[in-house]
Amino acid sequence: MTRTRDGAPTENGPGAGVEYVLPVRWMDNRRDEELTRYLRRLVRSVDVTVVDGSPAPVFERHARLWGTWLRHVRPDAPRGEGYNGKAVGAMTGLRLARHELVVIADDDVRYSRRSLRQVVDRLRDADLVRPQNYYSPLPWHARWDTARILVNRAFASDYPGTLALRRSSLPDGYRQDVLFENLELIRTVRARGGREERADDVFVARIPPTARHFWSQRVRQAYDSQAQPARLAAELALLPALLLQSRRPAGYLLWTAACIGVAAAGRRRNGGTTAFGASAPAWAPLWVAERAVTAWSALALRAAGGVPYGGSRIQDAASPERSLRLLATEKGARP
Repeated sequence: MTRTRDGAPTENGPGAGVEYVLPVRWMDNRRDEELTRYLRRLVRSVDVTVVDGSPAPVFERHARLWGTWLRHVRPDAPRGEGYNGKAVGAMTGLRLARHELVVIADDDVRYSRRSLRQVVDRLRDADLVRPQNYYSPLPWHARWDTARILVNRAFASDYPGTLALRRSSLPDGYRQDVLFENLELIRTVRARGGREERADDVFVARIPPTARHFWSQRVRQAYDSQAQPARLAAELALLPALLLQSRRPAGYLLWTAACIGVAAAGRRRNGGTTAFGASAPAWAPLWVAERAVTAWSALALRAAGGVPYGGSRIQDAASPERSLRLLATEKGARP
């Protein structure tokens, strides 16, 4: 891969004419080395903007590590409390993007040259592309969370930690004070008439969190369903259904088989067997049991004022699609 004198990728690269926006907010530098290796590979193909909301000592180290060969900036944070730092970082990157095509990715997402090319190719005929993440490597808690991915795939599509979009599809940005920022971005693009492509057959690796972080996210993940009424109703029904089965313990065998069967269907969809191992569906009963409990815990959090975030609370998981369509109509978006 060759680059011009100013470091921009040439037209031969998989991401030529593409901005890669990476919001980060780290409390320490323990992961710097691995991320730096990834970024050095990435800048051979795309222009990279790291929007860094880390404390000053960490930010300054990142500036020394990255500042000479990619764009490293502070987030343009809105005033007040209750904002989602990841959404603020993504919007800062979108405003600064040098290209129409933009890939936004969490700091644990790891594109290969092939998956980057696939996403960019799909974006040329769409306004937004939603690829599919998979965990690599696979400690036990990543296997547990993979069951969530497979269940999502069985019924619709998963929500990954990365999206690709046309910058012009979000001329007014999107709300930065919601918890489920990816869903908010997707709904905002769709509300303005943008075409979404669910690229369930484009697989992008994701590094799993620590087990401690995994546990800390259980209720917050369940809170996302507050923005999806039908899904929320189904998840709230899980716990009563499971408790009723206590009178007929044999019913748990049928329930277990059903969970595994649903996850197996998700694994088979759109080439999923190439990214998800044959044993992955076996973890589905554990994830469903988890969600049966955490769905109610998330409902209690909402009644208490929302999810604690950065010293304040975020109450809304995402905006209703109807309200976003009405807002887009008022602003003159294309039908």
